[in-house]
Amino acid sequence: MLTPPEIARSLLAAGESKARLPFGKMLLLAILAGAYIALAGVGATTAAVTVESGSLAKLLSACVFPAGLSMVILAGSELFTGNCLMVMALLEHRITPAQLLRNWLTVYLGNAVGGAAVAALAVYSHTASLFGDGLARSMVSIAESKAALGFGDAFLRGVLCNFLVCLAVWMAAASKRAEGKVIALFFPILLFVLCGYEHCIANLYYLPAGAFAAAEYGMETTLTLAGCLENLAAVTLGNLVGGAALGVGYRFIYLKE
Repeated sequence: MLTPPEIARSLLAAGESKARLPFGKMLLLAILAGAYIALAGVGATTAAVTVESGSLAKLLSACVFPAGLSMVILAGSELFTGNCLMVMALLEHRITPAQLLRNWLTVYLGNAVGGAAVAALAVYSHTASLFGDGLARSMVSIAESKAALGFGDAFLRGVLCNFLVCLAVWMAAASKRAEGKVIALFFPILLFVLCGYEHCIANLYYLPAGAFAAAEYGMETTLTLAGCLENLAAVTLGNLVGGAALGVGYRFIYLKE
């Protein structure tokens, strides 16, 4: 098991490697990560569809969703929210601002493609027909609630979310064993889902899934493109702040002389 200073150095090296990935590989790894997070979203929603108790439904979803980051880390892929920790490599002058922006923009695009692809497959394969179209109704309801969030609330929930996601990445890096990584990341991810915090890459699945389900199943919806874009803008900014804050803090503690 790595100590916190060793984790910092490990993530610093990882940031350098990520920045130097060829564009094609970076994009494909990002599409996979978006798909992994989206598949966890499908599973998390499915687990809670028929549960009447709101708190129990939330807990069940929260217990399933960590599967997404587990796949991202163990299978190897590029996730925008976790890559916010690359600010450590930037501040240590291991990568340039241009390399950081190239990674973030490419990975965000790839994550969006992967998330939207899984959303389309889940709806048009009629997986959403589960429980008498209950899964489809849940997809629409979740998307509507996210799009209806005010900018400030979405931003702050994004900050809290990615602080926890990057903490999960940090903790998973402490272990060299697969089971140790999964156990380490499980609880921070459970907490962010349970508390209703906002993850931009997950929302790149949830929002299209709601729109696709409403169209395919003929459901009336309050979902609008403007509401979806506002949510994504606010949550993405919040995720950047929350993840970078953790990276900057740990860099100051463990790397700065």
